[in-house]
Amino acid sequence: MRRDVFQAIADPTRREIMSLLIDRPLNLNMLSEKFEMSRPAVSKHVKILEECGLVLINQQGRERYCVPQLEPLSEVAHWIEPFRKMWESRLDSLENYLNELQSKKKNS
Repeated sequence: MRRDVFQAIADPTRREIMSLLIDRPLNLNMLSEKFEMSRPAVSKHVKILEECGLVLINQQGRERYCVPQLEPLSEVAHWIEPFRKMWESRLDSLENYLNELQSKKKNS
C-alpha cells in the first residue's frame, strides 16, 4: 500500500515520534522508552514514517537509528498555506474590529 505524508502525520504517536527526532536521531529502544506501548508497536509507527519518507533508518552496529527527513513535510506546508492566510486575514479583521470598538469606547 502506498502511503503519503498526510497519513504519517494523521496519527498523534507518529507526530510525537517526529517531534522527538527533531533534537537528535534516536534508536528504537530510546524511542520505545518515551511511550507507554510495546517496542513492536513503536516499530510499526516508525515503519510507516519510513514508508512515507519522513524517517531514514541508519544501521550502526546492532542498533537502528531513526533520522528525521523533513523535506516531505513541505507538501503539508504547501497544502496548509491557503488556510493559514485565511485565518491570518480573519484574525486581522477581528483585531481591527476590536480596536475600533475600544476606540469608540474611549471617545464616549
